[in-house]
Amino acid sequence: MDNDRAEGSMKNIKGRVKEGLGKAVGDSKLETEGKMDKAEGKIQNTIGGIKDSLRKST
Repeated sequence: MDNDRAEGSMKNIKGRVKEGLGKAVGDSKLETEGKMDKAEGKIQNTIGGIKDSLRKST
């Protein structure tokens, strides 16, 4: 498994926590940061998946 996939998953989890906490306390900035972290994590995870696929096909 590519390192990007692991890091992307962690960012996604971190983003979910931030977003949930932001909603719970009414902090829109924290909620937005969480959404951005989730998006970044999904992208990084996808890139890692592509790298894994390329390694398997060669």
